[in-house]
Amino acid sequence: MGNLHEQLLDVGIFYNGEYMFDYFCDLSPVWQALIASLCTWAITSLGAAIVFFFKEIKKSIMDAMLGFSAGVMVSAAFWSLLSPAIEMAKSLEMCAWFVVCSGFMLGGILLFTGDKLYSHFDKKNRHTKLKRVLMLIFSITLHNIPEGLVIGVAFGSVAFGAPGATIIAAITLAIGIGIQNFPEGSAISLPLRREGYSRKKSFLLGCLSGIVEPISAVVGAILVLKVNNILPLLLSFAAGAMIYVVVEELIPESQTNKKKDLMALFTLMGFVIMMVLELTLS
Repeated sequence: MGNLHEQLLDVGIFYNGEYMFDYFCDLSPVWQALIASLCTWAITSLGAAIVFFFKEIKKSIMDAMLGFSAGVMVSAAFWSLLSPAIEMAKSLEMCAWFVVCSGFMLGGILLFTGDKLYSHFDKKNRHTKLKRVLMLIFSITLHNIPEGLVIGVAFGSVAFGAPGATIIAAITLAIGIGIQNFPEGSAISLPLRREGYSRKKSFLLGCLSGIVEPISAVVGAILVLKVNNILPLLLSFAAGAMIYVVVEELIPESQTNKKKDLMALFTLMGFVIMMVLELTLS
């Protein structure tokens, strides 16, 4: 009886896991986007929690994570965002190249403008510790907004039936964003700790930097469902924002490592894993 009971428990665990996935798939894209982005926010908080255990994190580990995440995001930008955007623009009889290029550049320009504003205020307030800290939080929080939109658009495009859009691709994309959120959380909490803030306050501020991600994810999903004619523009916008983050932040930071060739391999690994998932599961 005991062995039979244990076997039933094992089967129950398997079916419960399958049931949970099926249940998630049956949810509305808004709820899917909210749950996925709450998970990425949790990873941001986990990164911020490093402040309770370490003063620093080994640079090679952080750089490898950033490089891997860069590969995932570049791959996702094409397979999950740009390619579906092109196909959908064609099906809607839009000028595909113009819509996709416009959305792509708008996504990059948004973050470019945010970086310029950050640099402008940072130069003026460099001497003030509080303002320097606030600008650090502002910079990372700004980048979390389009990342949340990306998650919302990805899940919304699945519900809309965009070509090439799958639930697995949307989940994988959220995982990739979550991975690179880990160092972002620590990038706030650890410097704050060095500035003299308590561990608790440093952790809380690190967590708060990611709160915009679930909010913007819900907004992205709603936009796709309510105004689906602009989905090609939203998809390409999200792709442009992602590529900007990769080129301006993730790859340059990972390449500051002494073993830059190894970090490049981590980027290729991230790209290949995301691409294989897209090609085999879509």
